[in-house]
Amino acid sequence: MVAKAKTKSAWFCQNCGMESAKWVGKCPSCGEWNTFVEEIVVKSKNVNVVGSNGDSKNKPLKISEISSSEEKRYNTQNMELNRVLGGGLVPGSLILIGGEPGIGKSTLALQIALHLKSYITLYVSGEESAQQIKLRGNRINADNENCLIVSETSMENIFSHIKNTNPNIVVIDSIQTLATERIEAGPGSVSQIRECTSQLLQYAKQSAVPVLLIGHITKDGSLAGPKILEHMVDTVLQFEGDQNHMYRILRATKNRFGSTSEMGIYEMQHTGLREVSNPSELLLSQEDESLSGTAISASIEGMRPFLIEIQALVSSAAYGTPQRSSTGFDLRRLNMLLAVLEKRAGFRLSTKDVFLNIAGGIKVNDPAIDLSVIIAVLSSSTDISIPKEVCFAGEIGLSGEIRPVNRIDQRISEAEKLGFKQIFIPKHNLKGLDISKFKIKVHLVSKVGQVFQTLFRQ
Repeated sequence: MVAKAKTKSAWFCQNCGMESAKWVGKCPSCGEWNTFVEEIVVKSKNVNVVGSNGDSKNKPLKISEISSSEEKRYNTQNMELNRVLGGGLVPGSLILIGGEPGIGKSTLALQIALHLKSYITLYVSGEESAQQIKLRGNRINADNENCLIVSETSMENIFSHIKNTNPNIVVIDSIQTLATERIEAGPGSVSQIRECTSQLLQYAKQSAVPVLLIGHITKDGSLAGPKILEHMVDTVLQFEGDQNHMYRILRATKNRFGSTSEMGIYEMQHTGLREVSNPSELLLSQEDESLSGTAISASIEGMRPFLIEIQALVSSAAYGTPQRSSTGFDLRRLNMLLAVLEKRAGFRLSTKDVFLNIAGGIKVNDPAIDLSVIIAVLSSSTDISIPKEVCFAGEIGLSGEIRPVNRIDQRISEAEKLGFKQIFIPKHNLKGLDISKFKIKVHLVSKVGQVFQTLFRQ
């Protein structure tokens, strides 16, 4: 005998997913105003988790009895995505891709589906018709007979298609458009997102089929829907980039099967997303003339070393309060570095506007670019150009010291490979480093003033 379902209404925050018994103006969890909406919640009294007879197929095992062999991953035929995922798609994993509208999430997912020719892929779209997806496929200029396209938003119908096609990989575009009959709420609501994701998670774990979800983001850049959505999935990928620039950055903010420090770089073209295998050549200016206010930094993201160009502009403040602006670099850290320049090195910048930009429209969190930032600022302030064959790597401390950075040998090798003649590195990085094997000239510095004296004496 099936018990009757219990129906009740509850209030949910559309920003963070917090549940409340009544409407509140300001969410106690995320602090946003007027985000609570009422939803109908249906709960069943009799829910048997392990089965009708109380038996489960799983049984407790000793840790020594559990196999430690790594599962074979699916090669996505996309080296940048493989790098961010940690080697490819893990069978039974649930992956969530988020990003700004129009950043290229659907394009990336369709490229993956069309390039996996040895696997049956079911691409479920709740936002576009099959004809629209066909037009994008023609633009990408890729074809795959094993890629099946369906436009559907009902979870019940989607699982019916899965049963009929028996795919190896499932792509959902997007999770906010799906709805199940178990919940009496509209698509995109907190309860619908939670229930649909739960069903897809259960399917992925039971069938060992990887499921790729595309998710929307809110106005502040976080993933839309309840916070539990990020906890339920195995991997969260963030697609970043400025629509005014051609480059796109793919980062992992959560990854149960790999590192979260890796980064994939793509170039948006009219034929889709092109992988950037050597970002150093694209992120560096091709101008032969040396200009003031530019400095090259040897940076590392994850396991990949690359060189980026730091651009700075320092001018006299036109108003009483000087402006501080930064693109691709933490503004608070810029203010800290400017304070170090003024306090420890004696450069007066408190009455000047400072604008900083990382070329290519990308964001870099590597502290080793601190030295390049202050060199670019000083170069613009004094209007003295830095030779283009010189690059830098070093973290700046509050006392003006240049602190050591990790994997310095890879930074030096990348600079040497790209034709740089000189590199400035922290003196304390010399321990365990054989600089005689490098053809590039290595300058060892410990204080900010040493770098200035060496550069401007040349």
